[in-house]
Amino acid sequence: MAGGVGTRFWPMSRTDKPKQFIDILGVGQTLIQQTFHRFKPVCPIENIFVVTNQRYFDLVKEQIPEMPEENILCEPAGRNTAPCIAFAAYRIAAANPEANIVVAPSDHIILKENVFVDVICKSLETVSTRDWLLTLGIRPSRPDTGYGYIQYIEDPVEGVDNHIKKVKTFTEKPNLELAKTFLASGDFLWNAGIFIWNVKSILNALETYLPDVNSIFKEGAQLFGTPAEKDFINYAYTHCKSISIDYGVMEKAGNVYTFASDFGWSDLGTWGSLYDIRSKNQEGNAIIGQNVMTYDSYNCIVHVPDNKLLVIQGLDNYIIAEDDNMMLICRKVDEQKIRDIVNDIKLNKGEQFV
Repeated sequence: MAGGVGTRFWPMSRTDKPKQFIDILGVGQTLIQQTFHRFKPVCPIENIFVVTNQRYFDLVKEQIPEMPEENILCEPAGRNTAPCIAFAAYRIAAANPEANIVVAPSDHIILKENVFVDVICKSLETVSTRDWLLTLGIRPSRPDTGYGYIQYIEDPVEGVDNHIKKVKTFTEKPNLELAKTFLASGDFLWNAGIFIWNVKSILNALETYLPDVNSIFKEGAQLFGTPAEKDFINYAYTHCKSISIDYGVMEKAGNVYTFASDFGWSDLGTWGSLYDIRSKNQEGNAIIGQNVMTYDSYNCIVHVPDNKLLVIQGLDNYIIAEDDNMMLICRKVDEQKIRDIVNDIKLNKGEQFV
């Protein structure tokens, strides 16, 4: 899934080039390139699909030249994850009605890639013979309020890896006190937003729990993979509501399981999450940029181009980010407000800045 704009990473992530198409970590690969290469040991390239907004078709082609053009599925508008998954599921079902599917965001960080591949392969084997909706859960290391949580049932599930548990509840981003309670209880995981299932299982779940969304895509089932697909998708998205797969299906279904995992995951949703995974200097500052000078400044995340000289004095726990002559200076504790700030910029300064 590669259609999001990544508003909370402004000013680096903007509408014309969202964060999944940027080398945020400075490792020589963009996030979508890392995701693509991560799945090459799992399945052949011709079985990897990217669902993105049609405005990013050329960016995907440019950054993943190995990918067949017909595997770049273009949405005419953003409608959240449920329509995105329905689109891909019907397209894959047209090619292989027995397919097992992994759904993964294109902008996540996985530090232990070998462990991740092992978890994915075990998960695919598990769902190949079961009518299950499997989601990856991450062992929490702190009471984070920026993630959703999965509560699981402790009892072992017969016949599968002992890290796979039946899901009891999903909880959206909690407040700090609730997150501390979750961490202390020991039976909660972070929701990674990575799903594994058989194509039949997800289509049945869509039909059961999101019949209005499913009926739109089912109407064109015979058109997927044909020249008529594009026109049908343009029609489908004008009639399809915006809803997440978590809210629309996962929180309602009774056949949901989770694989409790630890593979160095971050959803890289905010500047704070980038700070968490970057190395820091003695003052606790994570600095990306060759010409940054700091004085009496601590625990900041700084991200500026190498050709810019930046001098910071007297800041503690701040985000300082500059890109294309746009600068953000924001307290880390207020990073969730960046989305609202970007909306204000759009209204008051114009879309060219977002």
